[in-house]
Parts: sequence; structure tokens; C-alpha cells
Amino acid sequence: MTLLLGLIFLVTLITAWLVYKAVQGYLDKQRASIELTTATTLADMFIFLDPQKMFRYNVALTCILPPIVWVLTGNPVFAFGALIATVFLPKWYVGFLGRRRLKRLEQQLPDALLMVSGAMRAGASLNVSLESMVKESKPPVSQEFELMLREQRLGVDFDTALQNMERRNPQQDFQLVISAMRISKEVGGNLAEILESLAGVLRDKAIMEGKIRSLTAQGKAQGVIMTGLPILMMLALRAIEPKAMEPLFNTWIGYGTLTVIIVMELVGYWFIRKITTIDV
Repeated sequence: MTLLLGLIFLVTLITAWLVYKAVQGYLDKQRASIELTTATTLADMFIFLDPQKMFRYNVALTCILPPIVWVLTGNPVFAFGALIATVFLPKWYVGFLGRRRLKRLEQQLPDALLMVSGAMRAGASLNVSLESMVKESKPPVSQEFELMLREQRLGVDFDTALQNMERRNPQQDFQLVISAMRISKEVGGNLAEILESLAGVLRDKAIMEGKIRSLTAQGKAQGVIMTGLPILMMLALRAIEPKAMEPLFNTWIGYGTLTVIIVMELVGYWFIRKITTIDV
């Protein structure tokens, strides 16, 4: 009996040590991923967050949210879904900030190009025109061109500064502007007229994208409704016929069915988003 208890204690101790090592390895990988993302992606977007604080918030949310979902629903599928969501939340949040900033930059770019073009037509050089635009514009477009001008003051050549700005903003509209500046710097030409024409093209492109978003808004709304309708129906049936729906939420077969339903819902919504998202 004593030998059996000692063996059980040893197995429990080894299992606890393996679990501890697995959790520690996961936390180290998550910290490294968050720190790398914060130090590169967010820094390029002029968004400065403390990676340690962001990691602590993520760990706290991972430890708190799944148990709360388990207590409120009593369903391990929902608790596991909450756990997966908290794991990918930092990357999603960083991606959301990046997309929002790039969208804002795309909206500001035509007006910024017109300001640069107007200053150059008045007789100012390119750098002076860019400095004037930076003073009159708002972030993020002012931040990007100001950083480019600062790099040139520190001795970085014009082409390298443009390449650095292109790397920070992998956007088609921004790449067109950088290509126009680079070509004009190398072979010459009326850069003011080029920038003015480019601003008009970008403005027409923005108008076309707005029309496409308006035409596809109904399809996107239908995707949200079609994705949420089965969930609402399931909750309504649970409230109307709790006994009939009880096996879905309290048995392992029901847990498997819920998992399949959630996966198919997510895949269907992803396909609808792909269909209704048109890249111009």
C-alpha cells in the first residue's frame, strides 16, 4: 500500500512538472511573440506600447476569461473557444491597429500630395515642400514623411529613406507615390505635375472603393445575419425547449456537435467575407 501511494505521488509529481514545463514554454513563446510584434510592427506604426504590460494583460485574460465562461455556461466547448480567442487576441489587436492606420494613411495621401505639388509649383524644392506638408498635415502621413526627412538629415540618402518608408507601409497607393518620387529623382521630370496627377488617380480610386463598399455592404450584412441566425435559433430553442436541447450542452456528443457547428460557422463566414471583399 505504501509502495502504491509512493508510486501515485511520483507520477503526480512528474505530471505536475511536465505541465509546469509546458506552460512555461508556452508563456515564453507568447512573451517572445508579443515583444517581437510590439517592437517591430507597432513601432513602425508609431504606436508605442509596453510589451511586458501587454503580455501580463494577455496572461491575465487567458487565466480569467475561460473559467468565467465555464462557470457561466458550464460548457467546455465555449470555455475552450474563449481560451483560443485570448491566445490570438494580441495578434488580432496589432493587425487591427495596423489596418486602421494604413486606411487612415490612404485617406490622407491625396491631400498631402496636392500640398506638396502646390508648394513645388510655387518654386519650393521637394524637401522644403515635404516639410511644409508635414507641418500642415496630421498623423499618420505627417509622421511617415517627417521620419523620412529626419533620416536624410542624419545622412541617409534619399533612395534609402524612400525604401525604409515603403517597408513600413506595404500599401499599393504608397508604393506608387514612392516610385514616382524615385523615378523623378533619377531621370528628372515635372514632379509637381506627376504628384498632382497621382493625387487625382488616388482620389478616383478611393471613390470607386467607396462605391464598391456600398454595393457589397448588403452581402456583408447578410453574411453576419446568416452566421448569427443558427446561434440565435439554438439559444431560442434552448429557452423554449430546455429538456430537448439539454443533450446538446451537457453530453460529449453534444460537445462534438457544438464544435462542428462553430467550425462550420466560422468557415462559412470566412468564405462570405472573401466573396464580398473586392480588391481594387
